[in-house]
Amino acid sequence: MRFRHLALGLLLTATAAQAQQPVQLTVQPGNPKLIISKHIQGHFAEHLGRCIYDGFWVDEKLNVPKQGRIRMDVVQALQKIKVPNLRWPGGCFADTYHWRDGVGPTAQRPKMLNLWWGDVVEDNSFGTHEFLELCQLLGTEPYLAANVGSGTVEEMAGWMEYLNASHDTPLVLQRRQYGHPEPYKVSWWGIGNESWGCGGNMTAEYYTDVYKRYATFAHDYPGTKLKRIVSGANGDDAHWTETCMKQIPLNMMWGLTLHQYTLPTGSWTGSKGSATQFDEQQYFNTLRNGLKMDQVVTRHAAIMDKYDPDKKVALLVDEWGVWTDVEPGTNPGFLYQQNTLRDALVAASTLNIFNNHCDRVRGANLAQAVNVLQALVLTDKEKMLLTPTYHVFDLYQVHQDAEYLPLQFQSPDYVRGTEKIPALNASASKDKTGTMHLSLVNLDPNKPLTLEAGLPGQSWKTVSGRVLTSAKVNDYNTFDKPNAVQLADFKGAKRKGDKLSVTLPPKSVVVLALN
Repeated sequence: MRFRHLALGLLLTATAAQAQQPVQLTVQPGNPKLIISKHIQGHFAEHLGRCIYDGFWVDEKLNVPKQGRIRMDVVQALQKIKVPNLRWPGGCFADTYHWRDGVGPTAQRPKMLNLWWGDVVEDNSFGTHEFLELCQLLGTEPYLAANVGSGTVEEMAGWMEYLNASHDTPLVLQRRQYGHPEPYKVSWWGIGNESWGCGGNMTAEYYTDVYKRYATFAHDYPGTKLKRIVSGANGDDAHWTETCMKQIPLNMMWGLTLHQYTLPTGSWTGSKGSATQFDEQQYFNTLRNGLKMDQVVTRHAAIMDKYDPDKKVALLVDEWGVWTDVEPGTNPGFLYQQNTLRDALVAASTLNIFNNHCDRVRGANLAQAVNVLQALVLTDKEKMLLTPTYHVFDLYQVHQDAEYLPLQFQSPDYVRGTEKIPALNASASKDKTGTMHLSLVNLDPNKPLTLEAGLPGQSWKTVSGRVLTSAKVNDYNTFDKPNAVQLADFKGAKRKGDKLSVTLPPKSVVVLALN
């Protein structure tokens, strides 16, 4: 009996030792031509809730730094993370928006009802010139969504002429009269939005014909070559992508979009789940649903490869993020939700997925920048805070326009009941200075994760890093405690012979720099 206990003890010790073996990860040499586009880290500002009004665009009397009515503390926060592009005016709002209502003297601009988002009155005080001034302050690429659902070809073509032409046409003379003598040179244009849904409830076959008609009149002007972007699929709708790739000539499109949200409950009907009140099972479910982004992107990319083997057309995931129930007591049409460490882990994992698909994914837009859905910034009158998701984009900006480095590893599992997901996800790049950056996410909320990384052919001497974690996965920042979840220096990485040894805390995002 004593020997049986001894044997069992030895077995358990061996099993525990085996379980604690470091994950073996290899950073492989990259291809200098394969770059992680900075535009993967793009953002989205729709006329929805308090994103524009009370977010970017505030009352003249509000006691915050402003340029005109543009809120400068928000601008400065987004400047810091080098926002590469900003999508506007929607979203569903785009297909009810008529750009002429938003130019000229503010007092003369007509009001409209925002029927999509809360039935509130839109006064059009924030229009084309104001948006492009915001983009100039941010140093970001404007990405406009043209109204295909309720607009006309003439309206869209006129907007492009107004912004990009330089000849003395009536529209150009009007632009000059309204304060901008030179062309804006806006090149990114979405031809419709969610044309399968709020943009017109079209079939894929019908939309491709509509797209070709609109794109025919989307002209290049001197100094501005347009990037014409197709309104793409909802989630895993392979038929939509197949139809667009088959029916639209490649030379008529620069990009094709995809919208894929993460719902904690996985359902659009009934409750989507609380942003802050959730248990570990609900945490697990959210991560599982978020990681589906990889298989969705893989499927659409494979269809695109069939028609575009040279990968000329970009896949743009121009709406993504965690979508929960609104905060109790807020307008359900404003989509205002809090933002926890769980959201940050989903964001980091998603950006790793995009980085690892950078041969095809060359743009993306988190929904949304301020006060809506998985926002980077929340405001309340004079107060402003940065969310845990903001800190992920702060960490990941090192990958912008850097050379992609493939990784090879086998992730341990994070197990919950009869289900499991990979505990570890990662991506890597090398910037123009030769510095390598490794982004590591440990989704397991209970266990640290140790790994050993080999870097064959890569020369490095020192390692430094930053970490985002917190005591609980549902920790979040409030206006009273805006720094409850914040970045910290990371001390869990060191050189071990010719390898890199790293211990990731539970529920953490770590980005390392190797010089």
